[in-house]
Amino acid sequence: MYAKLEQFVTEWEQETRMTEDVLKTLTDESLTQPIRSDRRTLGALAWHLVTSVGFMSTLGLELETQPKGTSVPDSAAEIAEAYSGIAHSLLHAVQSQWDDKSLSATQTIMGEEWGNGASLHFAVMHQAHHRGQMTVLMRQAGLLVPELYGPTYESWLEKGMEPLL
Repeated sequence: MYAKLEQFVTEWEQETRMTEDVLKTLTDESLTQPIRSDRRTLGALAWHLVTSVGFMSTLGLELETQPKGTSVPDSAAEIAEAYSGIAHSLLHAVQSQWDDKSLSATQTIMGEEWGNGASLHFAVMHQAHHRGQMTVLMRQAGLLVPELYGPTYESWLEKGMEPLL
């Protein structure tokens, strides 16, 4: 949970950059990479990241940008652009509509009381969770995974270092 807006702002900016790096690596062809035949595709996971940020409006935040439609776009660039728009919209909404005291306010979400600061923390963790899923599917689709919380196998090699196995 966040007690100060600046804590969220710092972390959201870092996490947003990582998510944008992942989304910018996707290709239109990679969007159809399935987890398995009866589950989400890489494109569906990517679009879920976009639409889930919009859920933060249930906290009373007025977001300037909302994703258009519920179906997954066929364009990786469109998904990346939509994510950047909604992620920056959330950041602006938090900074302009809330203060530190707003973080301790609660909202009823799916029948439970959630603190606003805890909800923002959940949004950050939710993004990280799905980015992790996406990196596995990206490898299966033949894409290079960008560095997120540390080097990738390929980036170790590029630096002339022995990758940890």
